[in-house]
Amino acid sequence: MKSITVDVYLYGELAGYAGETAGYGYANQQVKLRERSVMTDLLTFLKIPSSKRGITFINGKLSAMPGFQPDMDHVLKDNDRVAFFDLKSMWPFQYRHGAMMIEEMTEALASNQDKGLHHTYNEQT
Repeated sequence: MKSITVDVYLYGELAGYAGETAGYGYANQQVKLRERSVMTDLLTFLKIPSSKRGITFINGKLSAMPGFQPDMDHVLKDNDRVAFFDLKSMWPFQYRHGAMMIEEMTEALASNQDKGLHHTYNEQT
């Protein structure tokens, strides 16, 4: 079976999930996954509960926010770069409305009653 390599950056408290490769406040790993793996597969490989991640970017595009994670079934491609920020990392909510987003995030916000116009999110169940 073919595999892909994903360039993963873990920031803040999430760096601890990188084990010995963790630096101070961040970690970078090259993760090999099977072809057609999705975000859920990557989180499982890294042993990171999705509820522990904050803002997430895939190739520089916003894919998830705390408690709002429409990227779980996003298919990853070879050489994708994924950046996970911990829940303490802040990003002013008004900036995300001009941010590039993955398709799943754009669709989820468009279908959300408030269109994401708030600065806090509840945990997903």
